[in-house]
Amino acid sequence: MASTSPVPVTTGRKHAPRFTIEPVTQESAPTTIDAARKLLLEYGRFVASQAGVAGFCYGTLKQEAAALPASYGSQQGNAGALIARLAAPSGKSSPWVGFVAWRTLPAPELADAWEIKRLWVRPAGRGAGIGRALIESILQRAKAAGKSRLLLDTAPDSMAAAHKLYLDLGFTPCAPYTPRPTPGIIYLQKPL
Repeated sequence: MASTSPVPVTTGRKHAPRFTIEPVTQESAPTTIDAARKLLLEYGRFVASQAGVAGFCYGTLKQEAAALPASYGSQQGNAGALIARLAAPSGKSSPWVGFVAWRTLPAPELADAWEIKRLWVRPAGRGAGIGRALIESILQRAKAAGKSRLLLDTAPDSMAAAHKLYLDLGFTPCAPYTPRPTPGIIYLQKPL
């Protein structure tokens, strides 16, 4: 079982705020779970507002958020979610600004992979390396779990920064791995 302790992260970027990343689990504080739900719903509202992103069901996402952390924690360690918080001056509360999740896919031919889902960084956290750190954390967990690749889908026209990040991290185009590919969505993979 993964630790629920926050992991401090320093990006090495000049003037970038430091932040912590922690898993969202049944043992997480209720305020942490609530923050993860809010970030997930913000992600959903953003995606639903984008032109050309057909097939996105906000209602399903609301159910996913309501079930957190179980919606990503019920696959015996093969799924999970992470949340990121900016560092704050001593004694002050710091805001939650980032969220990402991962899961296994039901197809037997994809048993060697995890799928990254729902990467979202609030504007206050953008440019600090939080998205990169969240994805790199999943990369480390996937390697430790013996996975041989990561998969994801994205809408490059509406999520250009995320798409660039994935390419910078070595993700490359792959064939759709879902039964009904969505127009405007591209599929990426990264061997581990």
